[in-house]
Amino acid sequence: MNVYQGRALEGASAVELVVALYDGIIRFLYAACEAVDRGDEEARRAAVKRALEIVLHLQARLRMDIGGSPAKALSEFYAATFAQILQGSQAASRPRLEHAIACVRNVRDAWREVAREEQGKRLPMVTAPSDSPAPGAGSQTWSA
Repeated sequence: MNVYQGRALEGASAVELVVALYDGIIRFLYAACEAVDRGDEEARRAAVKRALEIVLHLQARLRMDIGGSPAKALSEFYAATFAQILQGSQAASRPRLEHAIACVRNVRDAWREVAREEQGKRLPMVTAPSDSPAPGAGSQTWSA
């Protein structure tokens, strides 16, 4: 991650950080696909290792006691994704890795929508200026 990306994440919400982690999984899986195309086993393994580390991180941070059924569903998704990535890497199969990318992208897009909704709630309401002053505006004198 470069300095710009690091600074962009400093003020990010928890949901935006999750989206960034999903983006990382996708980025590393594309790198693994490119390594498969080149026949570069070392690069494929390194990229897959990074993607799997992110999946494990996400799974380890789930709060099953608070998250209930959505947390359980995400846990199952992470387990299935881990298996898909591992199988794709072992077979050096671009189509299997691309299937994992598609699955991760679908869930990432759902998280992105949550982030947009969350951001909309954090933004202050902006109202159009009124032609007439508010009642009592300008009629009071303040003194210290």
